[in-house]
Amino acid sequence: MSWQVFLALIAIQWASLALIMAGGWAAWRATRNSGWIDVTWTFAVGIVGAISAILPLGPASDGFNHLIVAAMIAAWALRLGLYIASRTAGITDDPRYAKIIEDWGDQAERNMFWFLQVQAFFGVFFVLAVALAAANSAPFLSAGPLLGLIVFLLGIAGSATADRQLASFKEAKVAGRTDKRVCDVGLWAYSRHPNYFFEVVIWVAFAIFALDFSGAWNWGLIALLAPLCMYWLLRYVSGVPPLEEHMVARYGDDYRAYQKRVSVFVPWPPTDQSSRIGAPLPNSEG
Repeated sequence: MSWQVFLALIAIQWASLALIMAGGWAAWRATRNSGWIDVTWTFAVGIVGAISAILPLGPASDGFNHLIVAAMIAAWALRLGLYIASRTAGITDDPRYAKIIEDWGDQAERNMFWFLQVQAFFGVFFVLAVALAAANSAPFLSAGPLLGLIVFLLGIAGSATADRQLASFKEAKVAGRTDKRVCDVGLWAYSRHPNYFFEVVIWVAFAIFALDFSGAWNWGLIALLAPLCMYWLLRYVSGVPPLEEHMVARYGDDYRAYQKRVSVFVPWPPTDQSSRIGAPLPNSEG
């Protein structure tokens, strides 16, 4: 692949994501439910990623790699997108975005449009990683692609398990089957954001899939930017910080006790098993 093809790919991906996110802005403007923003972004990355996966970018690409990577990104988008959509349908707004929108005041519509365009820009890191993984010329059973698929399956399983455990806890709380105020069961006993952690694992998988350890496909090294970007966004920008701020503001000391006991991101044994108190996690956990 030449630099000309590489830059053209980025331009097409960016333009496609920007157009879809403009549609997401229109959907938010019509519904005022910011939860649909994440739904739009997820399906945008899924659609553009799947199309990118089937493009003949590598001169000697394994056709099987194209199919596997396209299936991987489609599975990711369908699982996460439908999960967020079902959650969004049951709420009026996402508290992570609600405070930002409130702070914007009269400039909310204009600022939101450009905010979604920033999301489109960051989406390029992920769809580019998908394209580079699919174009890896290494045989599927070689180290990079095979290990990448295994890590992807672990990431999808972990993410789905965390979402299911949280949903089951909420159902038990509503039904009165538990008197716990914090979801500290399963993976939630080891990480306050296990779904975010496994989301990073999924993008680590695409980066690994893009690597050809024989050195024949050095373009795959660029895919390492995807998990690094996802970790930075979730851990320090749009994921953990606003959600933790919302939880502390809403539940005070109850959630602070949970913070003291459980790792913020990477699953780790809790520090104090005797202080299992806290607040129910809201539907905003994504």
